Amino acid sequence: MKNIRNFSIIAHIDHGKSTLADRLLEITGTIEKRKMQEQVLDSMELERERGITIKMTPVRMNYRPTNDNQQQTTKDGNVSGGKLSVVSGELSNSEREYVLNLIDTPGHIDFSYEVSRAIKAVEGSILLVDATQGVQAQTLTTLQMARDAGIVILPVVSKIDSPIARTADVKLELAKLLNCPEEEVLEVSGKTGQGVPELLNAIIKRIPPPKEELPNSGSFRGLIFDFQYSNHTGVIVFLRVFEGEVTKKDALLFVAANEKFNPIEVGIFKPDQKEVEKLSAGEIGYIVTGIKRPGVASVGDTITFVKKPLSAMPGYMTPKPVVWASIYPENQSIGGGMTGGDDWNLLRQALERLKLSDSSFTFEEESSGILGRGFRSGFLGMLHLEIITERLKREFGLRLIITTPSIRYEVVDKRAKKIIVYSPALFPEYGMVDKVFEPWVNMKIITPPDYLGGITKLLYEHEAATGTTTNFGDNRTAIEAEMPLRELMRGFFDELKSVSSGFASLAYSIVPENRPADVVRLDLLVADEIVPAFTKVVSRRKAEEEAKKSVEKLHDILPRQLFTVKIQGVAMGRIISSKSLTALKKDVAGYLYGGDRSRKMKLWKQQKEGKKRLKARGSVEIPQEVFVAMMKNNE
Repeated sequence: MKNIRNFSIIAHIDHGKSTLADRLLEITGTIEKRKMQEQVLDSMELERERGITIKMTPVRMNYRPTNDNQQQTTKDGNVSGGKLSVVSGELSNSEREYVLNLIDTPGHIDFSYEVSRAIKAVEGSILLVDATQGVQAQTLTTLQMARDAGIVILPVVSKIDSPIARTADVKLELAKLLNCPEEEVLEVSGKTGQGVPELLNAIIKRIPPPKEELPNSGSFRGLIFDFQYSNHTGVIVFLRVFEGEVTKKDALLFVAANEKFNPIEVGIFKPDQKEVEKLSAGEIGYIVTGIKRPGVASVGDTITFVKKPLSAMPGYMTPKPVVWASIYPENQSIGGGMTGGDDWNLLRQALERLKLSDSSFTFEEESSGILGRGFRSGFLGMLHLEIITERLKREFGLRLIITTPSIRYEVVDKRAKKIIVYSPALFPEYGMVDKVFEPWVNMKIITPPDYLGGITKLLYEHEAATGTTTNFGDNRTAIEAEMPLRELMRGFFDELKSVSSGFASLAYSIVPENRPADVVRLDLLVADEIVPAFTKVVSRRKAEEEAKKSVEKLHDILPRQLFTVKIQGVAMGRIISSKSLTALKKDVAGYLYGGDRSRKMKLWKQQKEGKKRLKARGSVEIPQEVFVAMMKNNE
């Protein structure tokens, strides 16, 4: 195990993790030059399209360190080399080939759970900071996760080739943050490859090799940090081996699930899956289980031998969704027979499949009299919701209706009964609520001081309790504040980028205890009938503004009926916004010409009576397109 190094790359979003990973793969010869492409580890179409990492990706590299007489060629054709000390009593590093197991991780705050899982499978992490931006808010969050895990942190400044790079300043900033000598902070360019060989040498020198806690146990133990599903081979678990070794001939056991299985294949990531004879302690690889039932494999479970089992390893905390939304198939028939039942089954199967590749979202069945059958789903944030729903559409060809995102409320009614509300339509009506509690977040914003005025105003508009403002160094200010989670989810991140011209960065964490909330339920009535899909929970002080906005939007997109339709926004027991959709006028006597006027009057009377009956019945058919338009982020 002395020649193995397990490490991850952690950083704020868009600091060059994937580009650096590309150069590591290229310089170590893991991928042939003719097969190289940008973001080679980002295999999803969405990742390439958006230029972000969504799923962590493991890869194994083999590398022989450089010495004074050996040089590596970088992407731009320049040469670079770095000397590495000799390990006492062993072969010199230039004579030894090392196995480097890298786990590339996402940078967005919504995917912090992915980062936490990767950190637990490695002994060290590269903390990457952009030389043009410096330390960002999410950098501090990922750094704290690495510190809590007790792994070695390797500070690296990226994008040093940029014309606007502030390499020296950012190196000093990073050195102060980690309380380490400035010369220990490395410089790299993922674009040109400059400094990457020196980084590889530093990984070998400064990140310790893995250790086996029970070297003579005669058994095997591995921790599952991720898994995926194949139609042909079933669940494929990604694991870090901590004890012993395993082959495909061994009978294995999921400790937490208490499920036995015989593996079909064991292998490593190069970066594609490559079968090997065995996986040994310290290595990162995969096991094809052959299990096709959902719910057996789980992140954080331990795999061991059936005959000589070892105890379970400490797993991962279960991620807690913070945003909920309902998902319905768009072409499902409403009000009549469930002709869209097949689409509902397809949606359920799609969600189950996605759950096998992303265990951090939840879903449960629900039904609505307006939208039919669907699923109430929980997500780690707004980007996570957007990514999952986009994958459902692209990967499974589904047309969906996504309801307005909501959060979890604790409501105490007038009878002192406590209920948990995930859906606005289930929020108690006005007069039945005694107290409401909602989640809050601690947030840290790092920004140039020129934008403090606009950000302070934005925080006030989103009901934030502003805390301390401190000098972060390098002409930047750190703002610590607390805010209701519902306000953070109400487009705060986009507005922050807008008022700061993109220079501000944000990181947040959920406050452990819920706090009192001054919120009310807002219903939209169409022809005096509540439409549950349009119901929202809004701040009391913004109820009138939200009602007016929603009523006007629905008025603009709802097709006209044969009678006048009232559209009303109701909150706090009263109508606070109203607008009438004028009736569709049809000339029923248009085909008559000349003759007795009494014939026309008879038709007009019949039309008038028909409109009265329609209005009395109050039934308005709302097309699916209207629901879709109303759910699209209030556009």
